[in-house]
Amino acid sequence: MHLIDSHCHINFPDFADRIPELLANMAQNQVAQALAISVSRETFAEVFALAETHDNIYASVGVHPDSETAAEFSEDELVQHATHPKVVGIGETGLDYHWCSGDLAWQHNRFITHIQAAKRAQVPLIVHTRDAAADTLRILRETQAEKILIHCFTEDTAFAQAVLDMGGYISFSGILTFKNAKAIQAAAQYCPLDRILVETDSPYLAPVPYRGKQNQPAYVRHTAEFLAQLRGDTLDNIAAATTANFYRLFSKVKPIEAA
Repeated sequence: MHLIDSHCHINFPDFADRIPELLANMAQNQVAQALAISVSRETFAEVFALAETHDNIYASVGVHPDSETAAEFSEDELVQHATHPKVVGIGETGLDYHWCSGDLAWQHNRFITHIQAAKRAQVPLIVHTRDAAADTLRILRETQAEKILIHCFTEDTAFAQAVLDMGGYISFSGILTFKNAKAIQAAAQYCPLDRILVETDSPYLAPVPYRGKQNQPAYVRHTAEFLAQLRGDTLDNIAAATTANFYRLFSKVKPIEAA
């Protein structure tokens, strides 16, 4: 059995000089691989370096939707970065109406640039959406987005169904384990097992029993254990399914044989 953390931010300052510890903790918890996610042009080099240095770490390329003044990648630059064997997805990208308001045409345009790049590069699109469900779905449909992954799912079953109808995948974070996450838990029970991934979004959103503390990739095991209990399944089966789903979606990642 092994698990994969499909979304983490281990290049963040929280983890400076702690990568060996994080990798050891991953191994101890049977978390075999992790996808380090890009959020800015300035820090992409850090994410890329982690992927190049460690066989079991992969990277994405993208600019988070939370800052209008963030330096951009052009569509061509995103596509070019995604040709590297260790850069396996584009994002995170999307819409965030929680932190941003007013005329958000810039945010929509950034999202569309990432969508078009992901389609050209034929790699997954890693989508962040917060308080923007309707527009997120509308833009994904209008652009005929492909290989969609909704990361850190925080919506309801209807949103999940809309994503599934587009052939998309859904990744559940530690929020799934929170007592007040009933709508997310209902969606996790509803989703077919062959469309589900698990993630930490570390250093944020640590699952129970570490809620409120710093998160790390090893803790994805707790989310998977909760998901198994929620669905009346076994951890082994959830691990096998979410790992297979990750490899199907992120087809550039070299699979590790389960022990």
